[in-house]
Amino acid sequence: MRYISTRGRAPELGFDDALLAGLATDGGLYVPSSWPRFSQTEWAAFAALDYAGLATKVIAPYVRGSVAESSLLSIAKQAYGGFAHQAVAPLVQLDSQLWLMELFHGPTLAFKDYALQMVGLLFDHVLKARGSRITIVGATSGDTGSAAIEACKDRAAVDIFILHPAGRVSEVQRRQMTTVQSSNVHNVAVQGSFDDCQNIVKAMFADVELRADLNLSAVNSINWARIMAQIVYYAWASLRLGSEYKPVAFAVPTGNFGNVFAGYVAKQMGLPIAKFAVGSNRNDILTRYFETGLMTAADVVPSLSPSMDIQISSNFERLLFSAYNNDGVAVANLMERFKQSGEYAVDPASHARIMALFAGDRSKDDVTKATIKSVFAATGQVVDPHTAIGIHAARVLKGSPDMPIIALGTAHPAKFPDAIEAAIGQRPALPAHLADLLQRHERFTTLANDLDQIKAYVRQHARQI
Repeated sequence: MRYISTRGRAPELGFDDALLAGLATDGGLYVPSSWPRFSQTEWAAFAALDYAGLATKVIAPYVRGSVAESSLLSIAKQAYGGFAHQAVAPLVQLDSQLWLMELFHGPTLAFKDYALQMVGLLFDHVLKARGSRITIVGATSGDTGSAAIEACKDRAAVDIFILHPAGRVSEVQRRQMTTVQSSNVHNVAVQGSFDDCQNIVKAMFADVELRADLNLSAVNSINWARIMAQIVYYAWASLRLGSEYKPVAFAVPTGNFGNVFAGYVAKQMGLPIAKFAVGSNRNDILTRYFETGLMTAADVVPSLSPSMDIQISSNFERLLFSAYNNDGVAVANLMERFKQSGEYAVDPASHARIMALFAGDRSKDDVTKATIKSVFAATGQVVDPHTAIGIHAARVLKGSPDMPIIALGTAHPAKFPDAIEAAIGQRPALPAHLADLLQRHERFTTLANDLDQIKAYVRQHARQI
């Protein structure tokens, strides 16, 4: 499998090089040069596999030439062997049509674990084979950071630096990152928004000297391996609630568009997915795009769903590349226009291709609280504010009454106790392995929203390559 940049100016790479590079040298994102596709017969056979077995089959085409399938199965078993639920990604029925896929049974209680537990082990596999080491730099709006740290802590060949927006993640999210005492883990609270953090990370990758000196790599969903590992749970749900031929729909709360793009890839691989309902909070750049065909940035406003407080949806670039029939020059021009003016328009034909599969919905905080309350009243199920946004989008989508709609449960409600208490008057408890989280010692550094200052910090604290 070869990987190409969405901006068309970076060299093609194999999987291991794309994994370690993260961001392409032209500023684009790596995608496979073609989508592998399974037949209905193959999907039918996969339906009998457990989660690790399915992950192996789904991921194998993307790592061919870099990771043997036998090694991949061992990695998948290790990645998911410690998850808290036997099914790994269990499905809960909420009503006659709507299902909830619980993606919070990993070690940090968020869907990011489903990708990053795999990615951490793939880093180990590739770095061991090469005898090299890397410096990971990532930005988080809440959940990626803790999942990445959990996957990379104490690894001899990795230093990891995670930037989060100071005061804009929940206390539980922050402490899941800052209470890890491993010497290779560095947390930076940036005095700005998530978009500021993400822009700093991209700028660091654009610094050729820094990138080479520190052997930079990424764990954000700009790294293809993140998307690749997330395809699996779309296949898992599709094969259980639909089949290899019966269509399903998904409702996905999203800010950076990585999670829902993994579902798009699952469809390209042959699964009969009819529609994606994309749920946004009050930072509704994606909903506005779906309504108008115009991507226009605005100021980031804090909300009850902080992981989605984003106005630059980086992974949308991958969808644009596909909608523009892999025209990297066209995508590069759009991205440059967005950088200069904060907006761009998608041409009508490409926009129509996108709208054939995607619909947008927004939930402001009052709607989010009302959804949490109504789900609890009807089912006894407590859902976090991000999941509630996905459920609201599912209710708006509806579609054919005999087609299952699967809302993605992206985080454990205990990660957002204030929002849950405001909605239902109850404060959810953390699972036993995190019960003392609020008493653990924190360790992090607060820095200004300043690229040079953060570069200097990373250089000073990274171990010698």
